[in-house]
Amino acid sequence: MLLNSLIVISAVAFLFYGFSFFLNSGMKGEFERYGLDKFRKLIGCLQLFGGLGLLVGLVLQPILVISSGGLSLLMMIGFAVRLKMKDRFLLCLPSFMFMILNFYICVQAIKLP
Repeated sequence: MLLNSLIVISAVAFLFYGFSFFLNSGMKGEFERYGLDKFRKLIGCLQLFGGLGLLVGLVLQPILVISSGGLSLLMMIGFAVRLKMKDRFLLCLPSFMFMILNFYICVQAIKLP
């Protein structure tokens, strides 16, 4: 029950952020600041697919493992980029929290029968 709730929370967050990569001009500015603007659409798509994969993973365990593992890796990279850019701790916190959350989901999904 707790695991399913965490999966839905993460999925909704990634679907929201994934869509915002295409709809929010502030996201474009952030990626320009990082020098990664050419990857913005790719990352938005990965977040959308990851969020959808988490929802599908509620029924298909292998998809849950792949989606949560991929999102955890994506957030680890995002966290590292923010650290490299010397962003304030509060700006780094969401990527770190979602990295931990999706890693937890992945580990728990691997343990499922």
